[in-house]
Amino acid sequence: MRFWAITSEMGISSLSMNKKAIPKPGNKEVLISVRASSINYRDLMTVEDPKPRVPELPWCPNSDCSGVIEELGGACEGLSVGDRVMGCFFQNWSEGDIGSAAMSSALGGSLPGVLAEYVVLKADSVVKIPEYLDFISAAALPCAAVTAWHAMQYRIPIKKDENVLIMGTGGVSIFAQQFATILGAKTIVLSSSDHKLERIKKIGADYSINYNRFPDWEKKVTELTDGVGVDHILEVGGAGTLEKSILATRIGGHIALIGILAGASGKVVPTGIMRKSLNVSGIYVGSKTMFQNMLNVMDASKLMPIIDQTFSFNSVKDSFHLMKSGKHFGKIVVSFDDA
Repeated sequence: MRFWAITSEMGISSLSMNKKAIPKPGNKEVLISVRASSINYRDLMTVEDPKPRVPELPWCPNSDCSGVIEELGGACEGLSVGDRVMGCFFQNWSEGDIGSAAMSSALGGSLPGVLAEYVVLKADSVVKIPEYLDFISAAALPCAAVTAWHAMQYRIPIKKDENVLIMGTGGVSIFAQQFATILGAKTIVLSSSDHKLERIKKIGADYSINYNRFPDWEKKVTELTDGVGVDHILEVGGAGTLEKSILATRIGGHIALIGILAGASGKVVPTGIMRKSLNVSGIYVGSKTMFQNMLNVMDASKLMPIIDQTFSFNSVKDSFHLMKSGKHFGKIVVSFDDA
């Protein structure tokens, strides 16, 4: 079988296609013929700077895949050869709160990734693909969609007519907008791209703010909420934007911290969090239970992931270059149909 591997610290150019024997599933494991794998920003960061993120080189990247079960190991209840499935981002987080075992079981990080023609995954860490979704759409879900769903429904659930500030127009943020529409929430979306803001308004955003045009965007958010502030923020900036997010959130509101695109370190004054009695939650993808509950809601509404572009298995480097460019709107997916 063929697989892609990070072979050095030279970034995208270090990605190399390799060959090895098809693995065999052990007890409570399944062998999956991978049909598609999506690219997340986290995957790009792993390729660009692998040493802090993976145990060794070479290393197979990517966390998200969809495919077909080709072979069962022992004790794989509820699964059959031929089932269409997706792998869970964390192979050791079925339900409840995250723990150390889950944190050390991320595909494409602590564990080898899924950018391969065949992968072996834990039988209790795959979920079946809803009938209405194809492999390309399904491959877009395990990381970005579950992250958005976790942030919006599991710490402090978003309610109908509440105001939600969504930062950016990346994969997680677009899913957040789609889920907000289903939940009946009102949204304000931040981006530096007028083109992307126009596109996200077409899928339901109520208001949009170009933060280059309005660098004091927290004031605009407060104005749009009649001086109160938003009920929830999906915070993807990190240290570079958290101070403004604190100002833009209502008293008793919720900030779901899911990214560090504007900086991983910096000065954050906790006074605003304390005085406004804010709830700040760290969000790192989610459990199998969250994934399945999200799929049930998606299936009921037939929500379709937005796919920007699909690449062939032979064009993996091009898919990472598009992710790095930031020009995409929606998910970037590698199709294995040509593999």
